[in-house]
Amino acid sequence: MRTSPISAATAVAIACLAAACATTTSPTGRTQYVGAVSQDQLDALGAQAFAEQKAQHRQSTDAAQTRYVSCVVNAIVRELPADQQRIGWESAVFVDANPNAFALPGGKVGVYTGIFTVARTQDQLAAVIAHEVGHVVANHHDERITRQMGAQAGLGVVGAVLGSRYGEGASQTTNQLGGAALQTAFLLPGSRVQESEADVVGQQLMAKAGFDPRQAVNLWQNMMAASGGGRAPQWLSTHPDPSARIGELQARAVGLVPTWEQARSAGRRPACG
Repeated sequence: MRTSPISAATAVAIACLAAACATTTSPTGRTQYVGAVSQDQLDALGAQAFAEQKAQHRQSTDAAQTRYVSCVVNAIVRELPADQQRIGWESAVFVDANPNAFALPGGKVGVYTGIFTVARTQDQLAAVIAHEVGHVVANHHDERITRQMGAQAGLGVVGAVLGSRYGEGASQTTNQLGGAALQTAFLLPGSRVQESEADVVGQQLMAKAGFDPRQAVNLWQNMMAASGGGRAPQWLSTHPDPSARIGELQARAVGLVPTWEQARSAGRRPACG
């Protein structure tokens, strides 16, 4: 009788059992498997991915552009929990026509110059950056690494559970998270669920920081217009259906306007550019 291959979900569950990782609840109430690597390892991988981006992409020499991005990043970061503020966030602007951006564990934010063609105001840029920071806040990189380690280990993890030293195997797997694996876990868009969660967290963050949450809708409309009515740009390639997403952004924005107004009344009035 043919034996069915182990499913990715089963592999992740077994990997978690072997590595003593944990479950947590995402910002939207979803159960996540996380912790197959430590936070220090995640931060190191984030730093590695950021260094690779710097090696592969030319950075902007436009000081005003760099200050603009840094101003928005700093305003968003000030709304994070204290432990995440203490990381010491760093941003970079890469010369690339793609309307793209990313944020990584360890406090790394990258923005491609192409994003300025669609993020035309500081509030729209904040929507992009807050969305990407939302991935970090929601433990999405941790979740992807845990899932990927389970899938890579597969039946080998089963053997580990049965008696071999999985700690050693986990270390080897972590060391191999370079190239395509690192891209998948850290730099490519997440699942639709993760992207939607990052929207939720990001819109909340931008409102708390004093950026107009309604501008997230305008950003999306600009992104879709830039695609010529065809396929969405890469930054949004795994998002839900555009019309449904716009509706969700609009509905959340209505509820977040009081948060934005309160932030501005409290003096949080970013003037980044």
